[in-house]
Amino acid sequence: MTVIATEGLSKRYPRVTALDRLTVDIGPGVTGLVGANGAGKSTLIKLLLGLAPATEGSATVLGKDAAREGAAIREQVGYMPEHDCLPPDVSATEFVVHMARMSGLPRSSARERTADTLRHVGLYEERYRAMGGYSTGMKQRVKLAQALVHDPQLVLLDEPTNGLDPAGRDDMLALIRRIHADFGISVLVTSHLLGELERTSDHIVVIDGGRLLRSESIAGFTQATASLAVEVTDTDAHPDGTHALRAALEGSGLAAVPQGGHTLLVEVTDDGTYDTVRDAVAGLGLGLVRMEQRRHRIAEVFQDEEQAPGRAPDATHQQEGGRSDVA
Repeated sequence: MTVIATEGLSKRYPRVTALDRLTVDIGPGVTGLVGANGAGKSTLIKLLLGLAPATEGSATVLGKDAAREGAAIREQVGYMPEHDCLPPDVSATEFVVHMARMSGLPRSSARERTADTLRHVGLYEERYRAMGGYSTGMKQRVKLAQALVHDPQLVLLDEPTNGLDPAGRDDMLALIRRIHADFGISVLVTSHLLGELERTSDHIVVIDGGRLLRSESIAGFTQATASLAVEVTDTDAHPDGTHALRAALEGSGLAAVPQGGHTLLVEVTDDGTYDTVRDAVAGLGLGLVRMEQRRHRIAEVFQDEEQAPGRAPDATHQQEGGRSDVA
């Protein structure tokens, strides 16, 4: 089953190409759409909702043509925008009820659904307060509630953790997982924070400069590779232990690449590779800190693109507290 499908989808402005012939299929579940700021994520959401026309190509959402059936799509899809859009002098209850009515729910159903949804996002006790006094995290929860109140089949969440502290991010990510796990609603969530999508999504779509770089399940992105990360300690006999180990392994016919510090990345040719590495470390008298299968991270997709010949880097990768960011 396909929830979202695009074929050669492009959106061009006089001086900018926001999307460039994007072709991708997205199925049920939680899908992460990752890309640097300006990669085309928000533009794609607008096209999927029928809020902006494509320059060329096509998009379907829940089997409906985004160019011709935008209103019908919006009846079945919830949308959480990136930027703050909440009236400060209105309570969360009033606002979410209004959005439910806008989606076609009668007044009694709208109020009932609003109470249930605000309870789900953790705002039930604060539901009658004016939203101008809400924290950033509470405002994000209101935006999520209004996207869910009409019981959509799909929700599009644009940078839902923007402005949240680490605890707030964790809470929001847990809510996103529950949307699908508890209610069966499919989710497309955009972020430039790669670590969040690794934790939250079943499938990842990576775009850069409006183009598709990769679309694959989380398992495919983070699968164990045919290589070993081998970290050793230096000794008096071998003050550069990694250099000595690399020479010994290459002498045994194994490819070994330095990975910084005291770590080598060793190609696994067969089950005997582990024994060869162990014997080489022991033979040199080095200390073995770790020998483990290496796993991909989503950030490597961007790194591979940036390191391609002739490509100028347009994304910055950082590691903060174990989280990979694309800024």
